[in-house]
Amino acid sequence: MKLELCNPGIFKDAFDGISHIVDEVELQFHQETGMKLCALDKSHITFIELEFKTSLFDEFECETPEKVIIDTIKFMSILKRMNTGDILKLSTDEGNFIITFEGDARRTYKLRLIDAEYESPQPPAVVFPVTVKIRTNIVKDSIEDMSLFSKYCKWSVDEDYFIVSCDGELGDSTVKYLHGEQVQEYVESKLSLDKIKDIFRASKISEESIIRLGNDIPIGVEFHLISGDGCIKFLLAPRLSAEDE
Repeated sequence: MKLELCNPGIFKDAFDGISHIVDEVELQFHQETGMKLCALDKSHITFIELEFKTSLFDEFECETPEKVIIDTIKFMSILKRMNTGDILKLSTDEGNFIITFEGDARRTYKLRLIDAEYESPQPPAVVFPVTVKIRTNIVKDSIEDMSLFSKYCKWSVDEDYFIVSCDGELGDSTVKYLHGEQVQEYVESKLSLDKIKDIFRASKISEESIIRLGNDIPIGVEFHLISGDGCIKFLLAPRLSAEDE
């Protein structure tokens, strides 16, 4: 397997979110479909699905399908060493995931593969009654606004607005955004702000967030590359009780 990417910031942005949710993942490589991963955090609260198509890469050679299990935190620490203008190259040898940055200098890191049984989870089937598209910066700002008063927030959608709100002991906050979508019913879900913050660490890959909601079912958050060459999707279980507030 040999991959090359001239715009490697996409990898760094995506794994900034992934590495805060799961500490290891199985990366799957296929010449026809590109790179994929599916992962579920240990608490079974957040599900991640990433797809980077072959067309995203400047070079993608994978004669036979390949799977590697890596430590996401260590991989992210390597990606942070990347300089502006570096080209990212990925390959494997016996027992190693090889990361190379080519710029003013050629720097190579060999990340040991995790030798363990790993079964990639499959995305659960969830039917979402409401889908809205919101500018990513609007959602990120609302998360910070809610953090002033609480560890939790409520996302809701009515016919006109996407609404983020919280109610804490020292105050409350509400953000309303006119979504412009065809919405026929009111839906809401209560969420952990810490979990939402982790998800939105990966949001730099897209200026627009696709948000899928229902009443007290997992929420869906998706970030799609504007080129159409990849996306990262999250499912987050709602908070159904107040016992840990």
